[in-house]
Amino acid sequence: MDTPQNTALMRALAEVPGPLPTSGVVHITLPHTERFTVVGNHLAQNAALSTTAVGFAVRIQSLPQGTEVGIKALAARFPEGEKLIAAALRELEAHGYLQRTRVRLPNGRMVTRTVFCNHPEALLRPRPAMATCQGPDPLAAPVAASVPAHLPAPAPAPAAPHVTAPAPETHQAPAPSPVTRQSVTDHRPVPIPRLVPPPTAPKSPPRPLPQPRELTPGLQQAAVALLSDLRRHAPELVLSEADIERLTPATATWLERDAHPDTIRRALTTDLPQPVKYPAKFVRHRLTVLLPPPLPGAEELAPARPRTVVIPLQTCEGCERAFRSRTPSLCRDCRTACEQPAA
Repeated sequence: MDTPQNTALMRALAEVPGPLPTSGVVHITLPHTERFTVVGNHLAQNAALSTTAVGFAVRIQSLPQGTEVGIKALAARFPEGEKLIAAALRELEAHGYLQRTRVRLPNGRMVTRTVFCNHPEALLRPRPAMATCQGPDPLAAPVAASVPAHLPAPAPAPAAPHVTAPAPETHQAPAPSPVTRQSVTDHRPVPIPRLVPPPTAPKSPPRPLPQPRELTPGLQQAAVALLSDLRRHAPELVLSEADIERLTPATATWLERDAHPDTIRRALTTDLPQPVKYPAKFVRHRLTVLLPPPLPGAEELAPARPRTVVIPLQTCEGCERAFRSRTPSLCRDCRTACEQPAA
């Protein structure tokens, strides 16, 4: 039994003009009367753009003016992740559909202004100049204005000698400015400079994998077991044997620095992006970036003791008495005895 949808589909196919193709898509085109967006084939069939970029271009184009289209705003509205959205926006920026610039508001606050152009190629084409005036050709105006405006009234016709024709009312026309070839060429359209997106900053090379001071058999066995067991705790992190062999030294470095296996496992499986496209690269990144420092030794943890300064013993030059002084001199009694006669 046909459903109403199948019946409507068959009726629409019967109304398609011409014979239906034997293979390929058949278009049923119905006019929209509300809630629609016009998308050009330069975007819909652009082979240089990914399907994700084309989809987000259509989504952004369909949003009202003033809608937030940042990465976090789009991720909250649509099911794609932030990394996928960021890559799609970079593609649209490279092809001129999207521009993001930093502008300063009147209150001094810096904000990001996002501009979306539905047809960047048409934006780069020179636009025709607007007509500056309407009426006759400006080149013919000086010829008409050269006729004197104070001509006498025409003579009366001989058939009616007693009737004089009224003089035509004349108006003093303002003298037009002389038109030269230079002024005519000034109205030619000025070519619009090509809008080229600013170059992105070069990516820094990836940091090297951590290496232990000595890869002992015990460390190697524990690191291999930990990496192989990751898929039990996070099904997204399925590593091949080659990946495990490549990541074993970095994991052994964590174990060498007294990191507990549970600590390493939490660092690798917490807050995973969705989806994890490249598990080996993801694990490599976290093993490198989140590497803890070595634990300090007992001597480094001990508080610093204040330094004790010992003043050496000196022999008094007057009485041979021993006393403490930084430099050889007299003792206190001898200095007092020497100062009294002088007083």
